[in-house]
Amino acid sequence: MIWRSRCSAGRALLQLLVVHLLWLNPTAAKKDKPEISSYKLDNPPSNFFYFDDSNTILLHDREGGIVHRSEDAGKSWDKVDIDGSAWDLWRHPQDNKKAYIMGKKSTHWHTNDQGKTWEDFEIPNARPSLFRAPLAFHAEDSDRVLIHGEVCKIRGVLDCKETTFYTKDGFKKVGLLRENTRGCVFAHATPEFKTGDDDKNDNRIVCVTTGRVSFDRREHKLAVSDDFFEDEEEPALEGDRTVQGIINIAVVKGYLVAAARAPHTDELAMYVTTDAIEWHRAIFPSDSRLKEDAYTILESTSYSIQVDVMTVDPPNPVGALFTSNSNGTYFTKNILYTNRNTNGIVDFEKVQNIDGIVLVNVVENVDEVEGSFGRAEKKLKSQISFNDGRDFKDLTADKKTLHLHSVTEMNNIGRVFSSPAPGIVMGVGNTGDYLKDYEEGDLWISDDAGLTWSKALEEAHKYEFGDQGSILVAIYDEGPTDEIQYSLNHGKKWHKVDLPESKIRAKALTTTPDSTAMKFFLWGAKRGEGSETEHWVFSINFEDMHEDKCQGKDFEKWTARVDDNGEASCVMGRKEYFSRRKADADCFIREKGFQELEPDFKNCECTKEDFECDYNFKKSDDGKDCVPDGPIPDPKGECKGDTKTYKASSGFRKIPGNKCEGGKDLEKEVERSCGDTQKTPVSGEINTERTAFPAKSFRGYFYLERTESSSDSTKFSKDETVVMRTDKSEVYMSRDHGKSWDQILKGENIKEIYPHPHFNDVCYFITTSDVVHYTINRGDSFGKFQAPSGPTRDRDLQALGFHADYKDWLIWTGAVDCSKKGTCHNDAWFSTDRGGEWKYLLRFVRKCEFIKEAGRGDKEKLVYCEQFKDEKLSSPLELQSSDNWFADQKTHFHNIVDFATMSEFIIVASKSQSDTDSLKVDASVDGQTFADALFPKNFDVPVQKAYTVLDSHTHAVFMHVTVGNHKDAEYGSIIKSNSNGTSYVLSLDRVNRNTPGYVDFEKMLGLEGVALVNVVGNIEDAEKGNGKKLKTMITHNDGAEWSLVKAPQKDPEDNSYACNTNDLATCSLHLHGYTERRDPRAVFSSPSAVGLMMAVGNVGEYLTEKSEKTSDTFITQDGGVTWEAVKKGNYMWEYGDQGSVIIIVRDTVSTDEVFFSLDEGKTWTPYKFHNKKVHVAILSTLPSDTSLNFLLWGQEEDSDSEIVTFSLDFSQLKERERQCNLNENDPEAADSDYYLWSPKHPLQDSNCLFGHVAQYHRKIVDRDCFNGRSIQHLHKIAKDCECTRADFECDYNFEPAKDGSCKLVSGFEPPDHSQVCKEDAKKESYFLPTGYRRVPLSTCKGGNELEKYESKEQPCPGHEPDFEKTHRGLSGFWLFIFAVVLPIGIASAVGYWVWQNWNDKFGRIRLGEQGGAFDAGQPWIKYPVAIVSGVVAVLAAVPLLVGSVWRWVSGKFGGGRRYTTRGSFARGRGDYAVVDEDELLGEDDDEEV
Repeated sequence: MIWRSRCSAGRALLQLLVVHLLWLNPTAAKKDKPEISSYKLDNPPSNFFYFDDSNTILLHDREGGIVHRSEDAGKSWDKVDIDGSAWDLWRHPQDNKKAYIMGKKSTHWHTNDQGKTWEDFEIPNARPSLFRAPLAFHAEDSDRVLIHGEVCKIRGVLDCKETTFYTKDGFKKVGLLRENTRGCVFAHATPEFKTGDDDKNDNRIVCVTTGRVSFDRREHKLAVSDDFFEDEEEPALEGDRTVQGIINIAVVKGYLVAAARAPHTDELAMYVTTDAIEWHRAIFPSDSRLKEDAYTILESTSYSIQVDVMTVDPPNPVGALFTSNSNGTYFTKNILYTNRNTNGIVDFEKVQNIDGIVLVNVVENVDEVEGSFGRAEKKLKSQISFNDGRDFKDLTADKKTLHLHSVTEMNNIGRVFSSPAPGIVMGVGNTGDYLKDYEEGDLWISDDAGLTWSKALEEAHKYEFGDQGSILVAIYDEGPTDEIQYSLNHGKKWHKVDLPESKIRAKALTTTPDSTAMKFFLWGAKRGEGSETEHWVFSINFEDMHEDKCQGKDFEKWTARVDDNGEASCVMGRKEYFSRRKADADCFIREKGFQELEPDFKNCECTKEDFECDYNFKKSDDGKDCVPDGPIPDPKGECKGDTKTYKASSGFRKIPGNKCEGGKDLEKEVERSCGDTQKTPVSGEINTERTAFPAKSFRGYFYLERTESSSDSTKFSKDETVVMRTDKSEVYMSRDHGKSWDQILKGENIKEIYPHPHFNDVCYFITTSDVVHYTINRGDSFGKFQAPSGPTRDRDLQALGFHADYKDWLIWTGAVDCSKKGTCHNDAWFSTDRGGEWKYLLRFVRKCEFIKEAGRGDKEKLVYCEQFKDEKLSSPLELQSSDNWFADQKTHFHNIVDFATMSEFIIVASKSQSDTDSLKVDASVDGQTFADALFPKNFDVPVQKAYTVLDSHTHAVFMHVTVGNHKDAEYGSIIKSNSNGTSYVLSLDRVNRNTPGYVDFEKMLGLEGVALVNVVGNIEDAEKGNGKKLKTMITHNDGAEWSLVKAPQKDPEDNSYACNTNDLATCSLHLHGYTERRDPRAVFSSPSAVGLMMAVGNVGEYLTEKSEKTSDTFITQDGGVTWEAVKKGNYMWEYGDQGSVIIIVRDTVSTDEVFFSLDEGKTWTPYKFHNKKVHVAILSTLPSDTSLNFLLWGQEEDSDSEIVTFSLDFSQLKERERQCNLNENDPEAADSDYYLWSPKHPLQDSNCLFGHVAQYHRKIVDRDCFNGRSIQHLHKIAKDCECTRADFECDYNFEPAKDGSCKLVSGFEPPDHSQVCKEDAKKESYFLPTGYRRVPLSTCKGGNELEKYESKEQPCPGHEPDFEKTHRGLSGFWLFIFAVVLPIGIASAVGYWVWQNWNDKFGRIRLGEQGGAFDAGQPWIKYPVAIVSGVVAVLAAVPLLVGSVWRWVSGKFGGGRRYTTRGSFARGRGDYAVVDEDELLGEDDDEEV
C-alpha cells in the first residue's frame, strides 16, 4: 500500500510560483542576513536526519508515534500518514533515497524516494529485536536488508526467540534467514569490504548464533552462508579450529571483526578477516589485554583498525590507543592514557576527509585516578597527531596549551570538531594546564586542521559548518538565548541574527552530512505556559544572501600536513592537496547538486613508513625490522637435496593501498636458509623437573588457568600458572606448570588463598590481619587492600564472596567484637571497586552471597544473607535478601539451616514449623519466589534428617534424601525434580551415603545422562551393625533406568575372573565412589576426554575393601558400556591433551615410576621419574585437561623436612610433535585426524540416546598428533529418534514396578495435568497422566510416546472450539515443557559448563590416616566435594550436622566448606562440604593429617 505525504502537490505548485517570481526579479531575493523560520513540535524529537545530498529531513516523534518530513531543510513540514505507529526511524547508510519506519506492532514502512511515498511490509509473526539494531544493510544492493526480530510464543521477553529475516527485493518479499541468531551482517556491509568474489559479495552473510544445543552465550558461534542459510558452515577462526563464545561482530571499513570470550575471564580474543574467508587472531602487545565492555573499535582507515583498550577500570576509565597493520592482525600502541567514559566512548576523532590527523584527550594524572579506584577527578589534556597516531603533540593557541571537550561530552549531534570543510576545525575548551568544565570554555577555531588555534567566541557554543566551510554558524550553549551567530571568514568576524522565538535552549544544530548546503537546522526548547516545555525547530537559510558564487581567484591550494621546510608531507605514499575558498573571499561556493570538494594527490617516493610486516612476521623488539613469528612455512619444492637457501619474503610488504613509487623496496625477496624452515625437533623424551620446598606439608594449591581468549603474558607464552601454600604460610607460584617456582609475597603470613570462581586471572591472598593481597593477571603483578575487619573466625565460611559478572564486586565476612567470650560474630560489608572502599551490608550474619549466576538473569545486586534474628546469636537464622545493598530487605524464611545456589535453582533447607526435628525443602528459580518441594507420595520419611543435592545441570535437581540414619549404615533414595525444582519422583533407592552426608553418586562429564552410584545390598544386616555391602549401578538415561555394571572378561593380567561375568546378579563391576575418596579431584571422567572414564574397584557380587590385593584399576572408552582392567592395585590418574595422553601413578604405595598411555588406555608405558621412591599424594594437571604437562606432589621416603613436586612434560614426545588436523565442516575427510563417535545405550541397538543421535569429535587413537586448543567435542545432533521406554521416567505418584513399567502408588491420585492450561493461557489441550513423563533431556519425536500412550487428550477450559477444530495438543508433562523445548543437557553443553565453572581451584585433599604432605585440617581440604554429592542440610538425632551451601561454581575457591551441590564437581572441583558444629568429623586445626 502506498502512502503520500499530504499537501505535497500544493507545495510543489507554490514553489514553482516562487521560482518564477525570483527569475523575473533576481535582486529581490538578495539579503544581508540569513532567513530563519520556525516550527513547533508536539513532543521532543527522538531522531532526525538529512538525506545525503538533499534538503530533505525526516524527524521522528516517538512519544507521538509520528514521523515529520520537510523538503526545504525544516522550513515547512508534513506528517507521514502512519496512524501514530512509528516506533523507530532508520536511514539507509549507502542509499540516500531509502529510509525505514519500524512500527510498534507488526507493520512497518519503507520509502525509496526520500519519504515522498511509503510502502508497508510485515515481518512474519515477529516484532523488531529489543537487543540489537533491527536492520542490517548491504553496501552495494540497497534492496538487500536483514531484519533482526523476535518470535514470541508467549508474552514476555523470556519466551521469545531471536530470529533474523531477509529481503532481496526491497521488502516485496520477506523470508526467514535463520532462527536463534544473535546478530547478522552482510559481509559486504561497507563499500570498502570486499570478499574478492562477486557471488560472495552479493550473498555472503555472517551471523552470531546460539550453540548447537545450548543458548548459553559461552556456546555462541559464527555461522556463514552464501545462500541465505539454506546451507551454512562454521568458519575456522584460529588455525583449523572453530571458536565458541562469540559475543559480537562488526564490519569496520574493510575489516570484519569478531570478538570471543571464553568462560572464566573477562578477556576477549579478537578475530579479523579482510575477505570473510580467512580469519586471523589479532595480536596485541603482551602487556595489553582486551576485556569485555573495555575496548572500543574507533573510526578506522581503509588500511588499519584503531582500537582503544581500557587500562584503568570504571568509574573513571582510562584507555590506550592501538593501531593495526593492514590486515588487522598485529596492533601497536600509539598513545597511553586516552580518556574514555563508562559507556566505552573515547575522546578520539579524526579530522574528516584528511588522512592522518587525529585529536585525542589524555588523562594526565592516571596514577592518581587508578590509585583511588576512579574517585579522583581526571585531569585532561588535548593532543593532536598529523601522522596517523605515530606521535602526538599539544594543541596551541597564542603559544598557550589548548584543551577541548571531545566525544565523551557530546553537546551536539554529528562529528565534534570537523566536517568535510577542508582544514576548518572548531571546539569548545580552554587554555591552561588542564581541561575545565564545559561552562568555563570558549569557542575556538583552526583553519589549518588543528595546527594553530584562535578564539572564535566567548563562552561555550554549539557550532556547524556549511557551504564547505565558507559559512560557520554558532549558538550560545550555556543557557537560553535569543540569537544565533555566523561567520563568513573562517571565524575571524561574527554576525548576530535574532531567532523568531525568544529564550531558546539549543539542543542540536546540524546541516547536511557533507556540509555542502547553505541551510542549517536547529532544534531548541523553551519554557512555555506553566511548567510545560515547548520544542521548536528552526530552518536557517543563507541561500538568498548577496554573496556571489566563488570563482577561481577565490580559491587557494592548501595542504594539511607540512614538513619542517613547509612542504606537503606524505601519508600512505602520497601528498594530499585541497582547493578551498580563501578565508577573506567575499563569496559562497554555491555548488549545485551538493558536490563535495575532492582533494588532489601526488605520489611520493617509498620510505620505510610505507611498509609493514608481512604475514607470519612481526616487529622486532626495537621496532626496526620484521622477524619471523615462529618457524617459516616450508617452501614447496625449494629445499630439496643439497639446496641450502631459497628466495622468500624479506619480512616486509608494502601496505595495501599505499601509493608510493620508487625509493626503497623493502619487500624485495631475500635469500633465506633452508634451515630456517625447520621446526626445532622434539627430543622424544619426557622432561622432568624436581623442586623441593622447605616444609612438611602442602596446604593447598590452585591453577590459574589461562583461557582460550586470554592473551600471552609478558614473560610466558600460553602460561600454565599454579600457586601453592605450604604449612609455613609461604606462597609459591609457577608460570610453567611447576618446572620453576618463585616465592611470592615474602614476609606475609598468608592464611588462605581464594582464586576467583568466575575469573581465572584473579586470585586473593588472605592474611591473618585485615590486609588482603591480590593479582588480577595471573601473577604478572600484585596489589593489596585493607579489609574492614579481620576475616571471619568461622572455619566453615569463606571471608570473601564474589560476583559472577563483576570481578571487582566483593562481599567481606569479618569477625567483630571478638575481645570477649560469647560476643564474637560476623558482619558483612560490600565493595564494588575491589576493596578500595567498603560499605556495611548487614550485621550479625552467618554468611552472605551474591545470587547472580554467570549468564543467568537474576538482579545484579541480589544478595542473600543468613542473619540471626534480632541480631542475637542465640536466635534462629533467617534468610534475608536485598537487591539494593540492604537499603530494603525481605525475609524469606524464619528458621533455616542453610541454602544452596546452583545452576538455575536456589534451594533452602529450613526446620519444619510442625516438627523442628525435621527439615523441609523449598526451591526458587528466580531468587524472589519460593515453592515447597513435593516429594513422592510413596516416599515415606516421617522425619527428614538429611538432604544431599547431587546435581542440577540437566534442568532437574537430583537429590539424595536420607532414609536410614544409623551410624555407618546410612543410605537413602535419589529423587529427581521437575524443571522448577518443586516436584520430585523416585529415581533409585538404597543409595549409599556416609556419616558426613556425602553420597556415592557421580555423573560422567562430557556425556549426557550417564551416572554411577553405589547402592546398599544388605540394608537389614547393615542396620544391625554388620557393615554395608555395596553394589555399583549405572544409568545411561539420566536416572530413568539403572542397571548393574557389566564386568570385563579378563583381569589386568589377562586371567579370567573367578565368577561368571554373564551373571550380573553375582558377578558385576563395582567401583569405589566418593565416600571413600580422599582426593576430591580423582573423578572418573573429564569433559575434554569424551567417552573415557577410569576407576578403582573389583569384580564380584559386592564391592570389596579398597586395597592393593583386592582392587584393580579399570577404564572405559565408550561411556561406561564396556570396561577393561588395566592395572592391578590402586592408581591415581589424570587426562592430558584432552585424553590423548593418560598418566597413572600408584596411589597408596611409594613409587619411582608412572605409566602413560597414548591410545586411550589400550597400552601402557612405564616412565621412571626419580631415583628415589616417592609417596605421591596427588597427581594434577590443568583443570581443562588440555595440557601435556603434569605435576606429582609428594614426599620422598627418606625425608621428613622437605616436600617435592615433579613436573612431567610430555610435549617433547615424537608422537605428539604435530597438531592434529580438524576440519569442522568435513570432520571425516581423508586428512582428518578425527572421527565422529556416537554414544549408545547398552540395551538398545541404535545409537539413540535421549531421543537423538549425538556425534562427537574424537581423535583417531593411533594418529601421532596432539589436540592442542580445546575442541568443541559435540559436532552435531545427527537426527532426532522415535521415542522408546528409555526416553521416559515415572511420573509424580508413580513408581517403577519389577517389570520396569510405572505403576500408580497405592492409595494416591495421578497428578493434575490440566495445570498446564493455567500456566499457559494459549494452550489448547493436555493429556491425562499415563504414569510416564519425558526425561528432561530427551528430544524424541513420535514412536512410543508413553506420556500420550493410552491417554485421552483433553481440551483446556475455554479452548474447546479450537480443540475441536485442530484436535491436537502439545506433548509432554507440563512441568517439563521448557526442558523438552530447550534441551540443554547435551554433554558438551552440560559437562563442559560444569567443568569450566569448576576449574580445579577448590581446596585440596586429605591423605588419610597414614599421614602425608598435604594439609587436611582446612575445611575445604578435610571435607571436599566431587560431582558426587553435596549436603544441603543434615539434622541428626546425634551431634548436629549442618550443610554448608554455596553456588556450585564456587568450587574453584579453596574457601569455606560448601553446601553439597552436585554437578559442581567437574574434574573434581567440588563445592560442598559439611559443617560439623560438634567436631564429629575431627579437629579443625592446621595439623598435618
